Amino acid sequence: MMTRRIPISALIVLLSLLPLSGQAGSISHIQLAAPSPLQAVDWYTRFLGCEAIAGRDEAVNCHGMDIEFMARPILGTTQGTGVDHISFSFPDVAAKIDELEKIGVGGMGVRLQRFDDGSAWRDIEGFFKVGFIFDPWGTSIELVQDPEHEGFHHIHLSATNPADTLAWYESAFGGERGNVTASLEGLKFDETWLLVSVHDAVEPAPTEGRALDHIAFTDADLNALVTSLANQDKPLLESLSVPANARSQARRAFMTGPDNVRLALVENGWAGLALVADNAESLTQIEDYRAPLTPWGEPDIQGIWSGDAAHGIPLQRPEDVPATEALSQVEAAARRERGTLRSIWGYEREWRDTTLGYTKNAPLTQVAMIIDPPDGRLPSLTDAALARQQAGRNQGQPVPAGPEDLNSWVRCITQGLPNHMMPTVYNNGLQIVQGPGSVVIQKEMIHENRIIPIDAPPVNENIKQWLGEPRGWWEEDSLVIETRNFNGRVSFQGSSENMVLTERFTRVAPNLLQYQFTVDDPEVWSQPWTAMFPLVLDNAQYDLVEYACHEGNYAMSNILSGARDSETQ
Repeated sequence: MMTRRIPISALIVLLSLLPLSGQAGSISHIQLAAPSPLQAVDWYTRFLGCEAIAGRDEAVNCHGMDIEFMARPILGTTQGTGVDHISFSFPDVAAKIDELEKIGVGGMGVRLQRFDDGSAWRDIEGFFKVGFIFDPWGTSIELVQDPEHEGFHHIHLSATNPADTLAWYESAFGGERGNVTASLEGLKFDETWLLVSVHDAVEPAPTEGRALDHIAFTDADLNALVTSLANQDKPLLESLSVPANARSQARRAFMTGPDNVRLALVENGWAGLALVADNAESLTQIEDYRAPLTPWGEPDIQGIWSGDAAHGIPLQRPEDVPATEALSQVEAAARRERGTLRSIWGYEREWRDTTLGYTKNAPLTQVAMIIDPPDGRLPSLTDAALARQQAGRNQGQPVPAGPEDLNSWVRCITQGLPNHMMPTVYNNGLQIVQGPGSVVIQKEMIHENRIIPIDAPPVNENIKQWLGEPRGWWEEDSLVIETRNFNGRVSFQGSSENMVLTERFTRVAPNLLQYQFTVDDPEVWSQPWTAMFPLVLDNAQYDLVEYACHEGNYAMSNILSGARDSETQ
């Protein structure tokens, strides 16, 4: 991890600039980027004690400072820009860091930035106890222990000439000169400090487009402020106007401050912008669509299809979501982002096929994959299945003695069916190739290949296989595949080896393939159940890349060495 150079450098020297006429500005808010503002609001309220703002779903109030979130992809962290980080003060930094470290990088994700010695916090002589974390979208956050002030503490600028930069902000917006500590001077706006440290490079990168996009200031007489700044040769990038989707009639303008910091000037009464739906392409089924035919007269479903659009849709309807309602586009985006964040730290979001802003299709608003039973929930378990489930709970998780005790995915054998078809955070490509008498389905994950005989004799009941034995046929435009004879070594939601899986592939638009599967397993469920989600054609861009499952696979050795250590303990 990079180490943070704590800004306790030379005293900041006041320049003898005259303040602009009667300026008594204040910081209105800061704006951060996040693919899903709803998830950003949740993260800041959960981990930093911020509070949701009534009537707004894209902003929080963090102990007096409003933080707004704009919905867009992340194009870089705050580090290296003119705003290096923001800061929160807690009464016990060591305890807070310990709390966040226990949360870890799983789930919604809290990343700690460690010092050279591996510690997550340190006591800086002449300053405070400090530690650094990142939010999941790249904003660097300093945690300090300032007994004089808890809550949102400061905005830390990075400048080629800190004295000039601090003097410019004082001249433009006022603020109160003061010392945060005996050796560190800054500007105070209400309860928030504006601090500046030396930027090592020639010039900081622009904040626009990065994790922290801009700082917003407000003034009792915004017109006078704009005029004064113009007289100081600081023209506006955008003139004062009411933005589209604004929640109030307060006007906003943009300008560039020192060190490439994007600044907004807003009128009193600013209430942010309403969230709007993703403008990515929506998936639309065409009524009475008929698929093109192969030369031998079968519906043509060949191509490279992707399940990325369906990522985030749960198998079952969550119990707190009504059975008859679809999600809004904003809610669907938040659900997609949750799916990304649950495993973001194993692979950064740049590696994820399903990351918001990287995909061509808007997130699907489908509440759940299960469409039958109509409530979107799995049917009740049989008494025998309930007994097996309870016995498994009582037994607990056994310590693996060897590779054979680990699941088939860890062992790079198979995901099983229908897991094989389910969308995950990456490798959702699926290639279908047809020929007279057979269909081949290759999945990118683990590169499993299924060869489906069409109109073939019945299966041999004596041969059990990892993926069962399939038989296929055509019903109008739908390819139907029935699979039996599973070996029972890869369960799906508790299924047995006697599960009968019936899948339907139906082309419902030139670029859309509806995938539906029905699970019939009387040993486990009281009735058959059916799920459905779409696959999207992507011949132009998507390639099925190599899935080198064994190469560099440290999981197996790490799991087994951990098991041996557990036994020793």
